Amino acid sequence: MKKITPFICFLFIAPLVYGQTSTELEPLLQNVYGRNVQRLNGYWNYIIDPLESGYYDYRHQPAADGFFKDVKKDSLDNNLREYDFDASPVMAIPGDWNTQNRDLFYYEGTVWFRQKFQYQPSDKRTFLYFGAVNYDAKVYVNGKKVGEHYGGFTPFNFDVTDKLMAGENVVIVKVDNKRSTTAVPTDNFDWFNYGGITRDVLLVEVPKTYIQTYKVQLKKGSEKIIKVSVKLNVSTAGIPVTIAIPELKLSKIISTNIEGVATWEGKESPKLWSPKNPKLYKVIVSTYSDKVTDEIGFRQISARGNKVLLNGKSIFLKGVSIHEEAAFRSGRIFSADEARILLAWAKDLGCNYVRLAHYPHNEQMVREAEKMGLMVWDEIPLYWTIHWDKLETYTNAMNQLDEMMERDQNRAGVIIWSLANETPVSEARNLFLGALARMVREKDDTRLISMAMERKDKSKEVLSVNDDMSKHVDIISFNQYVGWYDGPKDKLDQVKWEIDYDKPIIISEFGGGALAGRHGGDNDLWSEEYQADLYRKTLKMIDERTPTLVGISPWVLKDFRSPRRLLPQIQDGFNRKGLISDRGERKQAFFILQEWYKKK
Repeated sequence: MKKITPFICFLFIAPLVYGQTSTELEPLLQNVYGRNVQRLNGYWNYIIDPLESGYYDYRHQPAADGFFKDVKKDSLDNNLREYDFDASPVMAIPGDWNTQNRDLFYYEGTVWFRQKFQYQPSDKRTFLYFGAVNYDAKVYVNGKKVGEHYGGFTPFNFDVTDKLMAGENVVIVKVDNKRSTTAVPTDNFDWFNYGGITRDVLLVEVPKTYIQTYKVQLKKGSEKIIKVSVKLNVSTAGIPVTIAIPELKLSKIISTNIEGVATWEGKESPKLWSPKNPKLYKVIVSTYSDKVTDEIGFRQISARGNKVLLNGKSIFLKGVSIHEEAAFRSGRIFSADEARILLAWAKDLGCNYVRLAHYPHNEQMVREAEKMGLMVWDEIPLYWTIHWDKLETYTNAMNQLDEMMERDQNRAGVIIWSLANETPVSEARNLFLGALARMVREKDDTRLISMAMERKDKSKEVLSVNDDMSKHVDIISFNQYVGWYDGPKDKLDQVKWEIDYDKPIIISEFGGGALAGRHGGDNDLWSEEYQADLYRKTLKMIDERTPTLVGISPWVLKDFRSPRRLLPQIQDGFNRKGLISDRGERKQAFFILQEWYKKK
């Protein structure tokens, strides 16, 4: 094992001690949909800029008068410009550029977006909020930079109060989706790199003293004690905060401490959220100047020995993995309606749980899953060949993890925070992920931690997992593809599993590809029959020769786009491991798994 240098050790200490390096991003506003918002969604003008001439001058230095200035032509002053947003085409936002413009289908680079909007000043603060932008977003309001954000799947916001003016305003976003070796994810992944402003854009008004974040949930280990924490944006003691849950006849006034945080816990008797009864309560958090309303469920999730307990009772996680790609049109999902289609398919399959892979899905997906009684695995894109020894990579990952947790911390349906997928074991990786796990524990002790590990077998016949991260996670999860990437399908009849951890076990992925409508014998690759038989044999192996599992999430609910998948007339740019095709056709394996779930 390569010795870890003092520099790499410092790499994992520095962010924890000194915090994030960015000063432009404001702390994330929680539950923006429960606030007074002005939607900036709609048709935005866009300019394709592969050489980034709108950002750099001819010496490749940031230009002072780039496209973000949106300069108007003035022939009298001979004001030369070589761009024109007004004459440029428009694109629907939120949305990805790949499926809206055929010329941009495989494009990776910079696109500039502009939107005009009306605004009337008030005595409140105004934030510009983005649900997600993939990947590098530089944001300007009325020609002035307000900040930037890295990461394609988590929300962020900027205080733009002093940048806005009465009447017409302009927001311009430079979006760059080029892959990078030091990014999160890195430049090597197995899904489509949809570029653009892919989720809602909102102006959010809050008072000068406002509720920044709040957490309302059951205290760890109790089904009766509700625990509340509310943080204001000011570090002022003595500010009254009211917590109200009308259905429970609860109304409690608490006060902030010198850090602007108000806490309370008390005994109540809420009906517990579960897949069979996904009960949500109206919760109102208010101060003398601010008020936020949410719908929150109460439940306990824990691991004991090799079991997962929901509300104190052992539960089997009947799941499926899902990519955030729309049914039928195969573009990035951004609406609750499109999320419900996929989640309804999962429910029809018999699922009580979904693994949202391999990145944080949109907030509507998480909220709709909760309403439908689906437990959720939330994941950040630490995927495959991450640069574990880079400070910038670690800081980026920590920020994405924090933003995901901050957004979803009141969602009862979220039961697992996942740190990574199929990452090769090394000492640097263990330090990196171990530090993230400690951050998760400190921020939230009420959910379980997992990650999709890789196998390390004891022999050809005895399959196993051996990963140093086992000490940091609550659930041992792993991906396995016996009968697809690992040997012929008949190998499933010969192997058994031995896993030496006294912890719950989930098979986070298994499966194989099939083109919907392609038929043949059980041994004809890419046929529905092969995939169905692979499922049949895998489920038989699970029943007969696998340690007691607490759940599975086969790969994957629906065929999804991936440039890695190049086989003509079969893949054609799609990963075909879906139980449902990209056109909504259910393959034979869907019904095999559906029948198995009925017996669990």
